[in-house]
Amino acid sequence: MHGPASTGWLLVALCAATGAYCLLRMRSADEERRRAAGGEALMGFGMAVMAVPAAAFSPPGWAWAAYAVVFGTAALRALWAARASAHHLHHLVGASAMVYMAVVMAASPGAGHAHGGSGVPLLTGVLLLYFAGYVLASGVRLLPAGATAAGSAVAWSDRPELARACRLSMGIGMLAMLLTM
Repeated sequence: MHGPASTGWLLVALCAATGAYCLLRMRSADEERRRAAGGEALMGFGMAVMAVPAAAFSPPGWAWAAYAVVFGTAALRALWAARASAHHLHHLVGASAMVYMAVVMAASPGAGHAHGGSGVPLLTGVLLLYFAGYVLASGVRLLPAGATAAGSAVAWSDRPELARACRLSMGIGMLAMLLTM
């Protein structure tokens, strides 16, 4: 990533922690929640690796093609799953944004991490607007809507507010990564 190394490492930590929590969410009894958590874990870890500052590690040129294949496959899977749930449309946009960033990074000078001025400004702008709106909407959904019933025991891996916080942090991470394009 282009920018200060400390910012890059903070983004790596945020995305890796989010990916790890999403892996834990895969223990849910609900199959749909497990699938969503798996896609979000892939996204979190992928973003963490992509956000490693270029001064610390510059991946080989083939790595960006591998990223494009992995996230292209995730995008196709999200497109297929969108038939059952509109939430998967967000996964489709996120995976497609990862493919876009991988292609831009592969085409950037030295095939290193993203450098300012790379990419298609209109597409980057549209993705920035989408993720900015997603972050704002996710933040609003985290606001308490009222007290929950006393004594209602929900497994921590099924807590909706934790899943929303996970999605919010990944949206913020995607915004930060797109801003470096």
